[in-house]
Amino acid sequence: MAESDGPLVPERILELSERLSSVAGAKIGEISSINREAKMLAINALITAARAGDAGKAFAIVSEEFKRISQEIDEVAQALESQVRADLRELSAVGGAILDHLRGQRLADLALNAIEIIDRNLYERTCDVRWWATDSAVVACCAEPTPEAARHASSRLKVILDAYTVYLDLWICDARGKVLATGRPQTYPQTQGLSVPAAGWFQQAMKTVSGDEFVAWDIERIAALHNAPVATYATAIRQDGLADGAVIGVLGIHFDWKPQAQAVVDGVRLTEDERARSRVLLLDHSGRILAASDRRGELEETFRLPGDATGMGSYARDGVTVGYALTPGYETYQGLGWYGAITQREPDAASAGVRAA
Repeated sequence: MAESDGPLVPERILELSERLSSVAGAKIGEISSINREAKMLAINALITAARAGDAGKAFAIVSEEFKRISQEIDEVAQALESQVRADLRELSAVGGAILDHLRGQRLADLALNAIEIIDRNLYERTCDVRWWATDSAVVACCAEPTPEAARHASSRLKVILDAYTVYLDLWICDARGKVLATGRPQTYPQTQGLSVPAAGWFQQAMKTVSGDEFVAWDIERIAALHNAPVATYATAIRQDGLADGAVIGVLGIHFDWKPQAQAVVDGVRLTEDERARSRVLLLDHSGRILAASDRRGELEETFRLPGDATGMGSYARDGVTVGYALTPGYETYQGLGWYGAITQREPDAASAGVRAA
């Protein structure tokens, strides 16, 4: 059954169990009511038979038998009510467990899809930085750091940025961490003369062994880029652009994180009803929120998964189901221990089509 056509199968089980409980209770109540009337008739018949003396003895025997049968009907009705209600409670519990499992599994699958999209996107960034670090203009800027070389490299970086709109800026740094050229000096004037020797991505890139290696850095805000959140990828610039050449500088490329990540969390395939009661998150290895479908808490709030929440799975707590998935990495990009996660409040009884007993 399509989601738009009605409740999901487990939700239908819950609805039917509630309906059966209501119907069974009503019908057993009717049986008891009719049986009470029959008992009253039997009692009245006994009274009439007693008044009739010997002539009513045969009728009294029938009335006593009818009274006995009515008692048995009462016992059967009580046993039926007890057993039916017990079975229906179990059915509701089973349906609820199935629903929780399916909902959790679906959310975990959607969370995995979200983090996989990010992984594939960021893998391309690792390819970009290694390729562009061998560009002749980039290598020349570090090999012979003259104003002319810097201007030529800057114009080359601008061409790249015009073609690759997912970046805020590209920086060429010398081996001491001084920024020699950028792709958008007019947009980000603070990058002129900037020195970044303490930046983690710069330090790690200087330690790369060959041109095949790269550095992927966690999301951070960079003041020189108007404090925008970026994912920085870096690699060493090497003599003559050779993979085994001596390190002469670092290329850092700053991925425009917010719009790309927002598109991913907003693009998760949820129904309109689900979206209203769900929150899609991208989390770093410590649980820091990197992106959120409700735009709240990004780079400030921490969402803690349980200690045993590793890999991929789901759990339910206080009426909220959480599905999560650890980054699987993509190709040579192993990821940074990030998670995709989706929290979803349970639908209320009215929207789920459940009728209370």
